[in-house]
Amino acid sequence: VQLQASGGGLVQAGGSLALSCAASVRTYNRYVMGWFRQAPGGEREFVATLSRNGGSADYADSVKGRFTISRDNAKNTVYLRMNSLKPEDTAVYYCAASTSIWGLRGRESAYSTWGQGTQVTVSS
Repeated sequence: VQLQASGGGLVQAGGSLALSCAASVRTYNRYVMGWFRQAPGGEREFVATLSRNGGSADYADSVKGRFTISRDNAKNTVYLRMNSLKPEDTAVYYCAASTSIWGLRGRESAYSTWGQGTQVTVSS
């Protein structure tokens, strides 16, 4: 599996951005897809994840109600819609793919394949 993330950029606080992550794989619906982020000087942290059929989603408390993860299995793509962005959302955002069970969805170690990251910068 190879993942290609896109859609990052610079936005003012309160604004919105949409990230995309396209996967080059024939069995995309076998993968739980997630988004993680790493702020400057910080560790990579879980943001959101979506089950194989898109029926179940989970979010970090810090983004609940503001971010929405979705996927289009026909296009092998997962999306992250980010609304009401805050300066503390500034980070490099990574998409990731996992074949592990849903119960491990928030663990970085459960994801075996990672995209290259896309920078999101939110100005105050």
